[in-house]
Amino acid sequence: MTDMAHKSGPGAGLPDGALNMALNRHILVVEDEFLIAQGLCMQIEDMGLSVCGTAASADEAVALAEEFRPAVVLMDMRLQGEKDGVDAALDIHYRVGSKVIFITGSREPATMARIQLDHPAAVLFKPISDGQLNLAILKALNL
Repeated sequence: MTDMAHKSGPGAGLPDGALNMALNRHILVVEDEFLIAQGLCMQIEDMGLSVCGTAASADEAVALAEEFRPAVVLMDMRLQGEKDGVDAALDIHYRVGSKVIFITGSREPATMARIQLDHPAAVLFKPISDGQLNLAILKALNL
């Protein structure tokens, strides 16, 4: 008998890890300002969701996304290094398929056009309220 035969309950009959993927509620926070990143993490945890990591650069964000395969990525536009949030989001979407919620302080047409390249789950403008963030994340998770 395989291990699957011994399982009972919600994960019965699913291969190892499949239930975790089906119930994936992990959020990756990509924000180069430490205090803002920490505030976002607290808001996410207050929702009963888990933060799988934080990144300050596009390359770090892609690496964490590949490692943890988050359901949703909160993506700031301006990041440390040469790449911006759209560069990271396009790479993450291609490699992992995570939904991306952009968080930006800019409403410039060029910034908005660049964000639309990734077909974002949502775009939130700083400063964001708990309610705005909660609604965007729940919608992205289809909850």
